[in-house]
Amino acid sequence: MGQLFQIGGSVIAILALAFACARLGLGKDVRIASEAEAMRLAREALCGFEPVDLVLDRAGIGALLRDAQGRVMLLRRHGAHFAARLLDNHADARLDRNFLTLGTGEARFGQITLDLGEKAQSWASSLRHLGGGASA
Repeated sequence: MGQLFQIGGSVIAILALAFACARLGLGKDVRIASEAEAMRLAREALCGFEPVDLVLDRAGIGALLRDAQGRVMLLRRHGAHFAARLLDNHADARLDRNFLTLGTGEARFGQITLDLGEKAQSWASSLRHLGGGASA
């Protein structure tokens, strides 16, 4: 009888954890669905950043956004959320056809490879002006 209560309690605890994870949105596949969503995420990440140009990764895992001051922000998926960093002269960028691999120099932020399609080359070129040295 004691084992039955133990098993029942374990099942209830597992169901409670699963419910909590679902309510918190843990484990879902987070993607940037639109340009409007990327712009919203950029504004939330940095007060005063107003995007005037952007490109989305084809899979929705990241985006590059530029404001009127010429600052470039990298948005990338980080768990169930998105993280943002302004790219500067310490940014590392490598172009491989339609793919642009970017790093900020921060080990915790890591690198990301974005599939930018035909826009990859123009964005890589614009990053050279930051001093990041995008290379083909």
